[in-house]
Amino acid sequence: MPFRLLFDENVPGNAVEAARDAGHDVAWVRQLAPGSLDPEVLAWAQREHRVLLTFDKDFGELAVKRGAAAAAGVILFRITASPPDRVGRTVINALASQTDWSGKFAVVEDGRVRIRALATASTSE
Repeated sequence: MPFRLLFDENVPGNAVEAARDAGHDVAWVRQLAPGSLDPEVLAWAQREHRVLLTFDKDFGELAVKRGAAAAAGVILFRITASPPDRVGRTVINALASQTDWSGKFAVVEDGRVRIRALATASTSE
């Protein structure tokens, strides 16, 4: 099932290309809006109903503690990035593990994926 994805600028290009090759609708901050601040990137994902993929732990706080991006979903990668094609394979495998990423915050680590539901902004503190 193809997803609408927004890759943060810190995600390697091979992962972005792997997602495109797999048929996903891909936008990449590094190509379209380099230097964007995290809240802007998260708002972009929310506005365009895209799943945000990132290596930046700050999105965990934005998504979970502030209740942001519940409609979009966020996948945080905490994996070993070598060999270079490993990230692309990991991204594709993680995406295939769910049929719907909206309202979810996931942490993909070597050997496991942890997923939790995001609260909507109206229910967060």
